[in-house]
Amino acid sequence: MYRQHGYRRISHAQDASPSRRGLKPKSSLKPLRVAPQAGYDRDEIRQERKVPKIYLVDDDENILTSVSMFLENEGYEVRKFHDGVSALSALTSSPPDLAVFDIKMPRMDGLELLRRLRQSSNLPVIFLTSKGDEFDEALGLNLGADDYISKPFSQRLLGERIKAILRRARLTNVELPEPHEGDEKVIRRGRLVLDSNRHACSWDGVPVRLTVTEFLILESLAKRPGYVKSRDQLMDAAYDEQIYVDDRTIDSHIKRLRKKFRKTDKTFDGIETLYGVGYKYKEA
Repeated sequence: MYRQHGYRRISHAQDASPSRRGLKPKSSLKPLRVAPQAGYDRDEIRQERKVPKIYLVDDDENILTSVSMFLENEGYEVRKFHDGVSALSALTSSPPDLAVFDIKMPRMDGLELLRRLRQSSNLPVIFLTSKGDEFDEALGLNLGADDYISKPFSQRLLGERIKAILRRARLTNVELPEPHEGDEKVIRRGRLVLDSNRHACSWDGVPVRLTVTEFLILESLAKRPGYVKSRDQLMDAAYDEQIYVDDRTIDSHIKRLRKKFRKTDKTFDGIETLYGVGYKYKEA
């Protein structure tokens, strides 16, 4: 006898229990063992799957909770600290892969925390700053912060910046082949060299340390020298399309870019402003 089941016809014998079909119960079946493939190295696999560790330092419990949940969902291991004093010992004794500091905190603020950390470590650091607080932003970058994000901020933007900085830090410790002519990842414009592999920039052979945002803006301009890029186009190059930043943010980044290059070359004038239109990189 058969019964109809969808598009298949199944016999009652097929429905019978294992014992009725003369098979051994599952509990008596031996588990299947699969031999590891040639060249399989468990330690290597564990190393490849190492979970990046991030420390969050902020006195705002809401920010700590929401950002830590977001980053954990992104696959990071996260530790939270409410002030610089409690974070400092952990940062030096058990350093993470990256840290995110708020600037304004009780007991020890983010600037002092970074100053002390830089005495013994080059750990990547992102600052969370109050919107429009250019003094704190400039001071943080001068102390060695890798990037900053203004509050209120998009968690998605923070996630993208963390990925970019971790990638840059990882490549810094890896010997990559030297840039060569024709390498699509390297842009050469006269004395300017931008290497996207390393997220590195140099002017006349001298390294210029840029934040991720600054690098992306300069890269966008240098790709097409002589062509004007509007502020909207530069926003699209540096930020996720779903993240809104005002025009002044782009202007601030351009201002900092010029400052950094003029520390190396006082006559630097590679980025030209076209008032009411945007910016362009001058052809060499």
